[in-house]
Amino acid sequence: MLLTGASGALGGLVARHLVAEHGLRSLLLMSRRGADAEGAAELQEELTAAGAEVLWAACDVADRDALAEVLSGTPVTAVVHTAGVLDDGVIGSLTPERMEMVLRPKVDAVLNLHELAGDVSAFVLFSSLAGTLGTPGQANYAAANAFLDAFARRRRAQGLPAVSLPWGLWQRTGTMTEDLGGADRTRLARGGVLPLSDEDGLELLDAALALQEPLVVAARLDLAALRNATAPVPPLLRALVGGRLRRTDRAAAVPLAQRIAGLPESEREEAVLDLVRSEVAAVLGHSSAKTVQPDQAFGDLGFDSLTAVELRNRMNQATGLRLPATLVFDHPTPAVLAQRVLKDLPGGTAGTAPVFDELDRLGAALDGAGADGIDNITRTKINMRLQALLARWNGNEPADPGGAGGAEDEDDLSSASDEELYELLDDELGIS
Repeated sequence: MLLTGASGALGGLVARHLVAEHGLRSLLLMSRRGADAEGAAELQEELTAAGAEVLWAACDVADRDALAEVLSGTPVTAVVHTAGVLDDGVIGSLTPERMEMVLRPKVDAVLNLHELAGDVSAFVLFSSLAGTLGTPGQANYAAANAFLDAFARRRRAQGLPAVSLPWGLWQRTGTMTEDLGGADRTRLARGGVLPLSDEDGLELLDAALALQEPLVVAARLDLAALRNATAPVPPLLRALVGGRLRRTDRAAAVPLAQRIAGLPESEREEAVLDLVRSEVAAVLGHSSAKTVQPDQAFGDLGFDSLTAVELRNRMNQATGLRLPATLVFDHPTPAVLAQRVLKDLPGGTAGTAPVFDELDRLGAALDGAGADGIDNITRTKINMRLQALLARWNGNEPADPGGAGGAEDEDDLSSASDEELYELLDDELGIS
């Protein structure tokens, strides 16, 4: 039997199970590093002691020529393909290279195994629930595993053995799950996906092998969590949960803008900040919003692109606003984010709204003036005025606040050369 990804946590677990419970006595274990992989020697020793003949091979299964060389003269009776690679990210960040890195160990590898393994009694593919239900930030991984599921159906339609198992989350930590933090596991649990123990996972594997089905979802689901989830239930699971038991408290049913409309400005700010902290705590899996400090950077809290998008989605639901996907990156702390939300809410803020309005007008005026129609002297004067305003805002009053527009300065600027103007601008902007 050929087992790919054998040096991974699941590969070793499956190898031990197949020898102990299914009586396999000849195994070709394959991974990129082969016998040099961490734990490979111990696994071989354990399997040999159990009565199996074990051969390790270092091979990239996605490389057809390399796989053909390894399999040359080696009869294969069954295939279990567990290899895979993760490279999660929001879809806008998935370059062709990142797509290829995740697709190769699934798509290319399985096509090579299909072509080169020959007449086998079993063709078992370890897929992922990502390809069945879809998971945030795993578009590349979802596509790769959806291919495995479809390919298993194709083989069965051709009269060839095949079963694809879209696995849910495993409890044991391996190379595929070692980067999962508390926030990731909390997100999965909220979506109704609970971790599988080794015992449960192997029991599901045996059940799938006994069935005559090309696709068997192997996951542990929390139906109560699915019924109460704020996000839509995936279509595939709707029949399992029946009617939604969505509990809505009376406060949440009232639009946020309406709830804070009659409050003093300071209390409005506090109410919105409390909401932001609560949603941040929920995304991170914290039991209390008290763990989220208003001025703590989201990066320091452990946010990444996936949790940032999840927070944006939760804030949209909680506020009724349409906030951008870059919300967390544009507003780096809960306090700053709360000010943005307060500004966008109808009637949400009184004291700062005029300031933002004037800044918007100023930005529009600068854009309207254009870069080409402004001479160097005027450009320098505008820059100096803006620098003076920024200094006042930061509490650093310029030594001569009126100097940026004074007649004496205008005379000096009129007689300055281009080089002197550039030097002046560099000094003003702090560019060395």
